[in-house]
Amino acid sequence: MGHSAASRYCRPRLRHRRRRQSRRRVWADLDGFPDGICLDAEGAAWYADVPNKHCVRVREGGEVLQTINVDRGCFACMLGGADRQTLFIVAAEWRGFEHMISDARTGQVLSTDAPAPGAGWPG
Repeated sequence: MGHSAASRYCRPRLRHRRRRQSRRRVWADLDGFPDGICLDAEGAAWYADVPNKHCVRVREGGEVLQTINVDRGCFACMLGGADRQTLFIVAAEWRGFEHMISDARTGQVLSTDAPAPGAGWPG
């Protein structure tokens, strides 16, 4: 689970009997504001960070493995493509909540090679 305001990802602990969530444990404390997330086959997570204008690949514990800097806020990211090793980033200029509604059309889908393929479904 991402907690943008707390700059961290938590992993819920499950109770075995009914598979209900119990307490959460911190998966990674982050330097930034995580928004969209995707996971790769090496167990790392990519997260998009709007105000810092980048996507960051981290492993459990918070070690930064890679950072992709762009010229606008990153809202979401996903690993895809034929081999699932392309990182797609949804990005747009961000001027704050007070300017969310405007005629400016600055959104882009960016892509770059990723070091590991995506994990999970669809696979």
